[in-house]
Amino acid sequence: MRANSLVREPEIQKIWDDNQVYKRVVDRNNGGNFVLHDGPPYANGDLHMGHALNKILKDIINRYKLLQNYKVHYVPGWDCHGLPIELKVLQSLDQDARKDLTPLKLRAKAAKFAKQTVQNQMTSFKRYGVWADWSNPYLTLDPEYEAAQIEVFGQMAIQGYIYRGRKPVHWSPSSRTALAEAELEYPEGHVSRSIYAIFRLVNAPTTSSGLLEEFFPDLCLAIWTTTPWTIPANAAVAVSAKLQYAIVEVQSLSGDASLSAGNKKQRLGNILKESKKPFLIVASDLVPTLEAKWGVKLIVKKLLSGSDLENFRYIHPIDNRECPVVIGGDYITTESGTGLVHTAPGHGQEDYVTGLKYGLPVLSPVDDDGKFTEEAGQFSGLDVLGDGNVAVAKYLDEHLSIVMEESYEHKYPYDWRSKKPTIFRATEQWFASVEGFREAAMNAIGDVKWIPPQSENRISTMTSIRSDWCISRQRTWGLPIPVFYHMQSKEPLMNEETINHIKTIIAQKGSDAWWYMTVEDLLPEKYREKASDYEKGTDTMDVWFDSGSSWAAVLGKRNGLSIPADLYLEGTDQHRGWFQSSLLTSVATRGKAPYASVITHGFVLDERGLKMSKSLGNVVDPRAVIEGGKNSKEAPSYGADVLRLWVSSVDYTADMMIGPQVLRQMSDIYRKLRGTLRYLLGNLHDWRADYAVSYHNLPKIDQHALFQLENFTMNIKVSYEKYQFFKIFQIIQRFVIVDLSNFYFDVAKDRLYVGGTTSFTRRSCQTVLAAHMLSIVRVIAPLLPHLAEDAWQNLPFHYTIEDGSIAEFVFESRWPTLNETWLAFPTKEIGFWTKVLELRNEVNKVLEVARGEKLIGSSLEAKVYLQTSDTSLASRLCEMCAANNDADTLHRIFITSQAEVLPSLVNELISRIPFSGECLIQGQNKVWIGVSRAEGSKCERCWNFSPQVGSFLEHPTLCSRCYNVVGVQPIPAVAVTS
Repeated sequence: MRANSLVREPEIQKIWDDNQVYKRVVDRNNGGNFVLHDGPPYANGDLHMGHALNKILKDIINRYKLLQNYKVHYVPGWDCHGLPIELKVLQSLDQDARKDLTPLKLRAKAAKFAKQTVQNQMTSFKRYGVWADWSNPYLTLDPEYEAAQIEVFGQMAIQGYIYRGRKPVHWSPSSRTALAEAELEYPEGHVSRSIYAIFRLVNAPTTSSGLLEEFFPDLCLAIWTTTPWTIPANAAVAVSAKLQYAIVEVQSLSGDASLSAGNKKQRLGNILKESKKPFLIVASDLVPTLEAKWGVKLIVKKLLSGSDLENFRYIHPIDNRECPVVIGGDYITTESGTGLVHTAPGHGQEDYVTGLKYGLPVLSPVDDDGKFTEEAGQFSGLDVLGDGNVAVAKYLDEHLSIVMEESYEHKYPYDWRSKKPTIFRATEQWFASVEGFREAAMNAIGDVKWIPPQSENRISTMTSIRSDWCISRQRTWGLPIPVFYHMQSKEPLMNEETINHIKTIIAQKGSDAWWYMTVEDLLPEKYREKASDYEKGTDTMDVWFDSGSSWAAVLGKRNGLSIPADLYLEGTDQHRGWFQSSLLTSVATRGKAPYASVITHGFVLDERGLKMSKSLGNVVDPRAVIEGGKNSKEAPSYGADVLRLWVSSVDYTADMMIGPQVLRQMSDIYRKLRGTLRYLLGNLHDWRADYAVSYHNLPKIDQHALFQLENFTMNIKVSYEKYQFFKIFQIIQRFVIVDLSNFYFDVAKDRLYVGGTTSFTRRSCQTVLAAHMLSIVRVIAPLLPHLAEDAWQNLPFHYTIEDGSIAEFVFESRWPTLNETWLAFPTKEIGFWTKVLELRNEVNKVLEVARGEKLIGSSLEAKVYLQTSDTSLASRLCEMCAANNDADTLHRIFITSQAEVLPSLVNELISRIPFSGECLIQGQNKVWIGVSRAEGSKCERCWNFSPQVGSFLEHPTLCSRCYNVVGVQPIPAVAVTS
């Protein structure tokens, strides 16, 4: 076993590839299918640590299932459509090239880019040691995939779940397309220009009985908004029926106005400078807050309920329309603002819902670039997020409609690709009506096993409150929505026949056909006479609909796969992404979730718990971890298995940290583990299966070691089954690196190296070491496949599996079979050996004191004395001193030359023992421990001290054990060198 993982790991991967080991194991296994369905990474750049974590977690699970005799079907996938890839293509072209770019040329370049990225990412995934059906991945741009996606869309459309509507959607002016919730991010530090504006009431409903007559015509509604640019689209002001409102008189406070004027974050409006100020309506609970904020005195003149204000009418502050006061929903609170909400159904989801209730107009005078249209009058052509916002606020203030303007920092949606702010904008889009199957989706969530369990709450909440899914995008690189529009009426033509016809075409020719084929050819036979009346739609599908159809395109179409998948495993952000889009498409068409279990993992952070970013310089690149960075001292090459060991060490259900220090720790643990396997291999170099000592003839120390090994294997299996890999890491570290090395291996050296090559104690020890080798290498194989395979290829003996064939590779060997005999080690013996191990630790403490005082150097220079009033314990310890086999003797356990159990503590004897101590074993058995120099002389062969050294004329420097070994074994020939 060579140490250079940078060279050795690729060699092992080549062995796997040349021998098609993954396929061999899958073909041979007969324990049923296991399908982990791969969530497709996006094909637009290099991999980061999150990708590595995700794929390695999946590989650990798949490899464990292979050892458990499952036929593991793992098809890797890639998400290949969408805006990010389109932008990469456009960024690579100069202005002239962009002018000549037809949709088909753009699509060809995008496909080429995506396919090249897939190859690059695939190479990296393979280097992580990930096994998959790499020769048959799924790409969302493949014609057969696209056809299956069209089929899902068609089924939803036929059931009435797909509709076209003019509704407000997240719109990215920078990308000129609608966005899904999952395509948004909410960066810290966004500051909006917020305003407190007033709208003058002009009309009371006939039912009001003169309720507010005394305050007319100087009565205004006070609203607060962080988007002044939406005021031109205002259609109503919403109040809450649950809140109490106050009519307040505004009185200036001397001196305070100038204070506010000097505050750059706040600016008082011109209305407060007027001598006569209007009465305002605000939520009564907010009167003290608004007094403090505006720097005025608000005198409450009258109180009334929100429902009293319904159907009052006000004059729109810009275009003099009359608009109503309406009752809104639970979104109206007194946490901020005034308790009255400016309502623009064309620019907000809640506003839209309220608008439907009251039949409000859906105004949205904003174009694809985020600029005001001519419908916005004087603001036409201005950027709503820039000068348009400023112009609206300025106009309102000039017309005495602003009380205060202030900067407001809050969470605001940004386009996750362009990193620029988005807007809510009403456009004609295609939607999936989630309301139509929400209850079925909620029921399906309950049928799935969620790991960790709290993730069920997350997706349940998101699904229960989500609005209808906007599935159309205004881009070229994607799967077209298969719809035709009548050129005169603009009515869409889309039915089962047209969808199936297009599905057939796309399955044969790919989605490019939508662009290069005529309407006549794209329509079924019966519609061709009217083809000239129709035009093709230009919208493409949301990429979340692409990936959300993978259950149908992959699980539903490929041999060996089935729906539902046994497992989906992705990051926690996929509760609003792939987990949800897959759930919705599957429930809408099949009534069930596409997965039986779902595992979510957190995000990877740096060692300080900070998000990784190039600007902070804290990015940990998985490739650099494996192959090393530019500076080999600061960033050495660790190999894939050290990276995999880190993945196994973290609790992936929360956010995880990685960095240089963490990797050094992992590397140290990996080296110790590798050292353990080398120790085992080295001591089994001359081992054959027929040398094995039967269990009942083994020394007690060996039987106890096998009992511990069986427990180790069982505990690890339990953790694999629960997907708790960090517990496996802890168990391996404790058992292999601590327990074995510190006790069994330490004690075993004497009988392995000294007792004679064919001695009973050596063969019994090798029997145990062989069992450990075969178990440890297999239980670590899912985590550290390269190390496990390297050890397996260096086994000095063959391992035969149940069918009589030889396991040439570690994953052909299957999981270790449960050994009931080893587990049946008597409870009384388990308790006794627990005491012995504890006693050994206490003896070592006294030996350390003796060493510190220069009485001894090596522990073999010592004799240990024990005394306990516990007769049962004393009796067992005496038996060990006189054990028939050398392996179970007490002094071998302590690695001293002699050990003696004293019947009592006689002062005369104690005075001759220079070092002693007392301890409580298991908190109750009091034991006195003494240490003196060992009796006799040092044997030059085994370094044990014995009174017998000097008794043998032929070998006067040997003890009796070594004399017997040397006397019966021939002296090996020595090569003569000059």
